[in-house]
Amino acid sequence: MNSARGGNATVAGTLIETVGVSKAYGSFTALDNVSLAVAAGELLSIVGPNGAGKTTLVNVLTGLLKPTAGTVRFKGADIAGIGPVALAKRGMARAFQLVHIFPAMTVAQTIGVAVVSQSSKSLHLFASVATDSALRARVREVAAIFGLDTKLDTESRLLSQGEKKLLDIASAFALTPEVILLDEPTSGVSSGDKHGIMRTLMDAARHAGVRAIILVEHDMNLVAEYSTRIVALKEGRVLADLPPKEFFGDPAIVAAVVGKLVGKGAGKFGEQAA
Repeated sequence: MNSARGGNATVAGTLIETVGVSKAYGSFTALDNVSLAVAAGELLSIVGPNGAGKTTLVNVLTGLLKPTAGTVRFKGADIAGIGPVALAKRGMARAFQLVHIFPAMTVAQTIGVAVVSQSSKSLHLFASVATDSALRARVREVAAIFGLDTKLDTESRLLSQGEKKLLDIASAFALTPEVILLDEPTSGVSSGDKHGIMRTLMDAARHAGVRAIILVEHDMNLVAEYSTRIVALKEGRVLADLPPKEFFGDPAIVAAVVGKLVGKGAGKFGEQAA
């Protein structure tokens, strides 16, 4: 039985489900018996102090890591360890930091990686985007949604930090996912730009028909404003699985989890945890 605050019973419309997921590296346990479910229409935020297991959980959810124990399902099918490419073809995408991996690629080329991967064409990536009118139109469409259509020929390294984040997210959206996973999409961005990124993200999700979002985020104000539910991890275990109002209204959870995060997300919830 799961001892976390709240509950994670499977409900109608469940898209993603983990049951008893653990991930160990030798004697170190990064995830310990993690069970959760994500339903259509949810924005689930995963929070916790550094080392809590957040990124490991996202890596397991996206098939990058295979759990040591437990099951991971997407739309009822076992997806444990299948890899992010295969998972994207099934409808779940993760925003990878391609901007940092390929800084000399232009905005069009970066989005084009995703667009071409979803097409049935087997042409060379850059030749495909350059010569195929349908692919070029799709790249422009995705770029426009994220306000990047005037910078298609700009190398990604020349973008502002906020624009780089939007480009990473845009590349994931170009995969036409039903579910998208975002690991700290506003990290390194000024406070004034954080809400702009989140508003653009939410508008894009509605435009693209995204059915659920999973977010790893340190800024508690963003978590409180945009989440429909919050899962808190501590030492690899689920400490709480609650709606925002109940989550932030529980002093024990605030003390155990949020209080260790407020340095990265001040504001009213940071003040509550002080």
